[in-house]
Amino acid sequence: MKIRFLHALSASSVVLLFCMAAHAQFTIEQVMTYPFPSNLTASATGERVAWAVNFKGIRNVWIADGPSFRAQQVTHYAADDGGEIDSVRLTPDGKTVLYSRGSETNQQGEVADPTSNINRPLQQVWAVTVGVDSEPRLLGEMGCGQEDCEDIEISPDGQFAVWSARRQIWIAPIAGGTGEPSSAPSGDMRGGRMAAAAGPAKSIGYVRGDNESPKWSPDSKMIAFVSRRGDHSFIGIYDRAEDTIRWIAPTFDRDAMPRWSPDGTMVAFIRHAGAEMKMPMIPLRPDPWSIWIGNPQTGEAHRIWQSGTEMNDSLPRTENESFYFAAGNRLVFGYEPEGWNHLYTISTGGGQPMLLTPGQFDIEDVSLTPDRQTVIYTSNEASMDPVDVDRRHIWAVPAAGGQRQRAITRGEPSEWAPVATGDGKFLVCLGSTGTTPGMAYYLSGNMAQGGMQRNVIAGDSLPREFPSAQLVNPKQVIFKAEDGVTIHGQLFVPKNAAGRRPAILFMHGGSKRQMLLAFHYMNYYSNAYAMNEYLASKGYVVLSVNYRTGIMYGRAFSDPPDGGWRGASEYKDIVAAGRYLQSLPNVDPEKVGLWGGSYGGFLTAMGLAHNSDIFKAGVDLHGVHDWSVRQNRIGSGNDAPDEKEAIELAYKSSPNYAISTWRSPVLLIQGDDDRNVQFSQSVDLAQRLKAQGVPFEQIVYPDEIHDFLLWRDWVHAYDAGEKFFDRVLVQGEKLAPAK
Repeated sequence: MKIRFLHALSASSVVLLFCMAAHAQFTIEQVMTYPFPSNLTASATGERVAWAVNFKGIRNVWIADGPSFRAQQVTHYAADDGGEIDSVRLTPDGKTVLYSRGSETNQQGEVADPTSNINRPLQQVWAVTVGVDSEPRLLGEMGCGQEDCEDIEISPDGQFAVWSARRQIWIAPIAGGTGEPSSAPSGDMRGGRMAAAAGPAKSIGYVRGDNESPKWSPDSKMIAFVSRRGDHSFIGIYDRAEDTIRWIAPTFDRDAMPRWSPDGTMVAFIRHAGAEMKMPMIPLRPDPWSIWIGNPQTGEAHRIWQSGTEMNDSLPRTENESFYFAAGNRLVFGYEPEGWNHLYTISTGGGQPMLLTPGQFDIEDVSLTPDRQTVIYTSNEASMDPVDVDRRHIWAVPAAGGQRQRAITRGEPSEWAPVATGDGKFLVCLGSTGTTPGMAYYLSGNMAQGGMQRNVIAGDSLPREFPSAQLVNPKQVIFKAEDGVTIHGQLFVPKNAAGRRPAILFMHGGSKRQMLLAFHYMNYYSNAYAMNEYLASKGYVVLSVNYRTGIMYGRAFSDPPDGGWRGASEYKDIVAAGRYLQSLPNVDPEKVGLWGGSYGGFLTAMGLAHNSDIFKAGVDLHGVHDWSVRQNRIGSGNDAPDEKEAIELAYKSSPNYAISTWRSPVLLIQGDDDRNVQFSQSVDLAQRLKAQGVPFEQIVYPDEIHDFLLWRDWVHAYDAGEKFFDRVLVQGEKLAPAK
């Protein structure tokens, strides 16, 4: 608090300042000091599970064994150095853990280095043997593209690993590895990045295209993969014994998602139409698709099912690749002909698919039990509690159909990423509550009866300084936008709050996301949830809004024809949320701010540009400010008949279009190695704000990416954001126009 400003404030403002200060019970560092789990996996046999933990930017791999699931740390990295851990895998016997370390590459092929170390970082594949106190051994370099770093697959015999990197498919023996620390001053394994000699990985050979998604055959003798060739793609089969590649029924279409049958005699895959030139850009178009069965020995294939041709018949937009070979020669897949993302089952012999998960909800995480007879999935089904539409729970249904889905978990918490242990005796998942961040759990009880009990794994890893008891449980709120669309949100009300409070509106990114009534299952939004709790602890009423174009409320909600660059209809939901906050009796309607990152940054800028009368300050993290620049890049070369109209529409759907009415101050934050939103978006906006005389402040993190790799950068950004709101909204500080 800046006491020197008090003499210029009214008596009511002075009271508000001291009341706000009284709410500050913990620091931003404390509420962000928790171990975030991800990449949960299980060995194919036994009861061993593994997962990655990010604690204050220090990432490591942990394992646990049933029936007690006592946790054990198996890697010992010790620095907040940006070294991401992904693609955690266990060999079938559970004795070795594989993982990738290092960020994805940008368009220049560069692995991110937010520490600005002079030694060029690498993205690499590592293996560590459990229980022998061994150091991780290098299997090879990865260097995969953006958001494509989860391709490591272990052969069923446990001998080899395969992954995609630099447009090719690579194989390495798991027992091998020549990676030894070099003399480069980049820190040893326990201190952070380890520079190492090249591992024994080799490519399957030069293959044209961008080759990805490798899948082992059950006998470990062949690898199915996708070869993307721009406007078309093929399914390839690499035969290790013959050292040859066969193509499965190549056409002018796009083939993807190869899946082996349990006996290895069939490969199922999805086929979409190839790219068509000179197509209009503005209207949303259906994406019909079909399921094919291929013979990996002959390359022949035949179609067993064709989707409809309406919008709802397109593949689900949740990008969860729900496509599995189940027992009894059946396939389980995601489909949404009724406007909801559901699971269906079909025989490999064809016929009509059977709906497995009826109801008005959407499916997210999907896995099969080891016997492939039961589908385990998460959803926001609210048949037992209407509030569950804004939670996640685990459900199960027979892959062959014939029975209704049954709830495995229920109640206040949210759960995600469920996996069954290799022996089928236990379910393990990740979960959180409104006051407890994500942790690993094993479930006890009878799965057939449902309502299984969660038991925390490594519960002592949550630090004592984490302020669970001081956090608030957000409340579900529902309101309508001006055009009648129903909007859900989570309202954080400060404890012991009296009188009218300043308020903050939060918008998530994506935009294919849904915020929950609990700590989120993605690290980015778990951090954002912690920030909202921190703002509430400082006395702000905070509303996190699930605006249209997000997920879990049906296709009509997630894919409006005028959403995004096509008209930004979701901004109506932001205005409605702002007015909802202003209407609350505990909110000062003249002290409403907003913040968000990525798509949320775009909506923050939209609020300030269009409605500075509602939103008096904003914090914009790496937001999009001009859709037309991005759209022009997407549309070039397509000869779309409406390209000029599309670019104009995209510009009118952007904050830059309304820059002349932008009055409220803003804090702009971005890393300059952002791989999701061009850094130039903020560079350009800064110049426009200067010309307009709009006050703004700025924070730039050199060499940092979109989803900040350094924990300390998240802490710094959020601390700066709260202090910005405190100065502008609470203290009423008038910022001078930027120059």
